[in-house]
Amino acid sequence: MEIFRQILLSTSGLLLAVFMVACSPPENHIKCSSTNTNCTITNSYGTFPDRSLCQAANVAYPTTEEELISIVAGATEAERKVKVATRYSHSIPKLVCPDGQNGLLISTNYLNRTLEIDVQSMKMSVESGVTLRQLINEAAKADLALPYSPYWWGLTVGGLLSTGAHGSTLWGKGSAIHDYVVALTIISPGGPEDGYAKVRSLDESNSTEFNAAKVSLGVLGVISKVTLQLQPLFKRSISYVVKKDTDLGDQVASFGRQHEFADITWYPSQGKAVYRIDDRISSNTSGNGLYDYIPFRSTPSLGLAVVRATEDAQESLKDPDGKCASAKLITSTLVNLAYGLTNNGIVFTGYPIIGYHNRLQSSGTCLDSPEDALITACPWDSRIKGEYFFQVTFSISLSVVKSFIQDVQNLVKLEPRALCGLEVYNGILMRYVKASSAYLGKEDDALDFDMTFYRNKDPTKPRLYEDIYEEIEQLAVFKYGGLPHWGKNRNVVFNGALKKYKNAGAFLRVKEMYDPLGLFSNDWADQVLGLKGEVNIIKEGCALEGLCICSQDIHCAPRDGYLCRPGKIYQDARVCALVSTSEQ
Repeated sequence: MEIFRQILLSTSGLLLAVFMVACSPPENHIKCSSTNTNCTITNSYGTFPDRSLCQAANVAYPTTEEELISIVAGATEAERKVKVATRYSHSIPKLVCPDGQNGLLISTNYLNRTLEIDVQSMKMSVESGVTLRQLINEAAKADLALPYSPYWWGLTVGGLLSTGAHGSTLWGKGSAIHDYVVALTIISPGGPEDGYAKVRSLDESNSTEFNAAKVSLGVLGVISKVTLQLQPLFKRSISYVVKKDTDLGDQVASFGRQHEFADITWYPSQGKAVYRIDDRISSNTSGNGLYDYIPFRSTPSLGLAVVRATEDAQESLKDPDGKCASAKLITSTLVNLAYGLTNNGIVFTGYPIIGYHNRLQSSGTCLDSPEDALITACPWDSRIKGEYFFQVTFSISLSVVKSFIQDVQNLVKLEPRALCGLEVYNGILMRYVKASSAYLGKEDDALDFDMTFYRNKDPTKPRLYEDIYEEIEQLAVFKYGGLPHWGKNRNVVFNGALKKYKNAGAFLRVKEMYDPLGLFSNDWADQVLGLKGEVNIIKEGCALEGLCICSQDIHCAPRDGYLCRPGKIYQDARVCALVSTSEQ
C-alpha cells in the first residue's frame, strides 16, 4: 500500500499534465536591481553546475544589427567582458557568465525577426534571437522545413549554433543544425580602424572561419544573422516499438541507418528499449498528427511539489524499490500515451502517426500560455518546488558504442535497481549524430546519450547509487572517448574535452584572431578550451556535484558513509560509493 501511495504521488503531476493547458511562462533569467544595471543571470533551471549566480554591471537589449554593432564597439573600446544571453537560457554550463561584476550582457531577446525566405533556393535568413519554434512555423508557411532539430523548441538560433544542438539522424548531412547553415554574420571586437567592432559575413568561401563560427561556445563574438538551407515541407510516419534490451548493442548502429529520424529511449533497470520508427513519407498520405511531448507541457505546481517531495523522501530513505515502482508507472504511462503524439492533434488512436514534419519535429507548449500566478508551470521552473536535476549528455562513436552499452548493462546486472532514478526522468534518450565539418562539431558518426537524474538541493548530500552514475559518466568520457554536448553536462564531462577534437588548434587560432583580448571569453570557457587549466574544482564534496573526480574521501561525503573508491567494472574510475563500516 505504501509503494502504491508513492507511485500515485510520483506520477500525479504527469497525469494531470495531460489535461492542463494554461501555464505561467518562464521568467526573464536576467534580473537587475535598477533599469538594466547591477544585474544577475542564471539559466532556466535556476542554477549552474557549481550553484553560483553570475553577475554583470548591466544588460543591453539591441533591436537592430546597427544597435548591436554599437554595443559591441562600446564594450570593446572600454575593454569590458561581454557575454550573450538568450530568451530562455537553457544551457546548463556557465556559457553566459561574464567574469566578475563589471561585465556586459547582450540579450538577443529582441533580435527575433525573420529577414528573408527565398522559396526558389529554399534558403531562410533570420536574426539570431529567433526561436526554433518561430523558425519551424515561418518555414512551414512557405512550405519549407528545417529537416532535423532538437525536440525542445524553446531554443534560439544563436544558442543552437553556439552549443552544437541537434536532432537525430545519420542521413544526409546529419542532425546538427549548424550543418544546415550556409552563411552567418558575426560581430566581434575590432580595432580603432574598425570603429572597435568588426562585422564578418561568413560562408563556405572562407571555410576556416566559417567552420569555427558554426559551433563557437559564444567566444568569437555575437552572431547577428544566420542563413539556413531548408527542404520542401514533407510528411512523416512515426511508430514506437517496445523491445527487450538484450541485443541493444547489436541493434543501435543498423537501426539508425534503417530509419531517417530514428531514436531509442532506453530503460536499463527495466531491461527495455523503445525504438522510434520514424520515416519521411509521401505528402499525399492522409494524416494530421501532432507531437506535444508530455514532460514539456504545462504542469500543476502542486503536483510537481508532491512529485519532488516524494523523490526527496525516496532519496533520504534510500528507497530504490519506491523509485523503481514510480519509474515503471511513469514510463508505462508515457508509452501508453505515445509520449504525447496524437493522430489528429487531440487524441492518440494508434500507430502509425502520420503528419507534417513541422507538427512532429519539436514541442514545448509550457512556454506558450499567459500568466496564471504559477498555478501551472514548466516542470523545471525554479520559482516553484519542481524538478531539480543533473543532466549529462555525451556522444560515443558508433564504432565502440556496443561495448559501452554492454558495460552499462553489466553495471545494471550488479545493481539491478541502480538506474530506476534515470527512468523516473524517462530513461536514456539515444539520438544519432554525424561527423561534422564544424571544428567543435562531432568527430565521428556517433550515438548521443542524454541522461537526467536527481539533484539534491543540499550540495553536501550524495545521491542514491551515486557511484553507478559516476562510473557511467567516466566510462563514457574516458574509456570510450565520449564528446560532450556543449550546452549540457557537469564539469567532469568537459575535462580534457578539447584534446579530442582534431581541429581544436584551428578553432583557437580563429578565436585569437577574432577576440585577441578574450572579451567574449570567461574563466569557464578558457578552462574548457584548455587555456586555463582544467574545469574541475577540487574541494570537499566536489565529486557529488560533478565538479571533480574524487581522489580522496573528502571529495565525497564521508560523514554519510560515501568514500572514494574504484569503479565496479571500470577500475580506472573513481567514484563516491556507499561503503559499509566493515569495508571502511
